[in-house]
Amino acid sequence: MSFLPDFGIFTMGMWSVGLGAVGAAVTGIILANTDLFLSKPEKATLEFLEEIELKTLGSEQRTFKAGELWKKNGAVIMAVRRPG
Repeated sequence: MSFLPDFGIFTMGMWSVGLGAVGAAVTGIILANTDLFLSKPEKATLEFLEEIELKTLGSEQRTFKAGELWKKNGAVIMAVRRPG
């Protein structure tokens, strides 16, 4: 019987916590700086863009389909999806 505590279990626990912290840090860095696990965006088709309802800004509120923009003339369209 020894009055000195057994540090073997304590040491093993500290190694486990230390390795877990290093693993969590590496995983966090990988997830924050890469897009490995994100879904790939889909390209919008012309039919999908034609059916989108647009609203005008200003005092006169008008709603129309996006296809009206390029019925008579060509148009350059940039579609941006806001999160939320």
